Order: sequence, then structure tokens, then C-alpha cells
Amino acid sequence: MDLSGNWVRLRRGAGRGARMGDEALLDALRKGTEFFEARARVRDWTRERFALDPDDAIAVSEIEATLPGCPPRETVIEFRTGDGMRHHFKVFKPLAAVVPEDLPPAWMKGALGMPDGIECDCC
Repeated sequence: MDLSGNWVRLRRGAGRGARMGDEALLDALRKGTEFFEARARVRDWTRERFALDPDDAIAVSEIEATLPGCPPRETVIEFRTGDGMRHHFKVFKPLAAVVPEDLPPAWMKGALGMPDGIECDCC
């Protein structure tokens, strides 16, 4: 499992047999317990908000924005449901600042879905 919280690991076949680079592992460990606690909170809120099954995979990561005009840090949340559909969205604030009200409403779950093979530049 990718300790950095990188959402790419939820793609089908990603991560099988793949090893995490030493730098990525060290970077994840440098973030400290606050980062991992915040990630766990957001993961729990996501599971509850979208009524996900315990077996549904959820990935939460914080990324540095590269586009001008974007917040410097963004939180990316991705989850897969039992039918294999990938859902994802961004919160335009650092992971530690995310609160439950930042997550989309439950009725938007279907709109967040992206079939495999379809990629978008926004998330």
C-alpha cells in the first residue's frame, strides 16, 4: 500500500507488485502523525457521506498545485465502489483544514463517477 496516499494506487492493476520508492516512503513518514490522522478523518467522513461499504477502497492525498491561481495545497479524494466504478473529487485546501462540510453532498455520488479508461485533467 502506498503510504503517501497517492490516489493513483486505486487504478486497476496499479500497485500490484510495485514497490514504493525510498524517497516517497521517507516523504510520507516525514509528514507526521497529524497528516495521517487528518487523512483517516477524511477517509471516515467520505465512507459515511457516500454510504460506502467497508470493503470499498478510499484514497486521500494532499498534492501541491502546479497551475497558476490554484491554492498551493489541495486534497484529492478517490474511492471505488463494489461495482468497480471510480469516483473522485478535490477540496481546494490542505488536508488538515478539510472539514465534513467540504465534501460534496451524498446525492452527487453518481456525478463523481468516472469509468476506467476515462481521465480528466481537473483531478
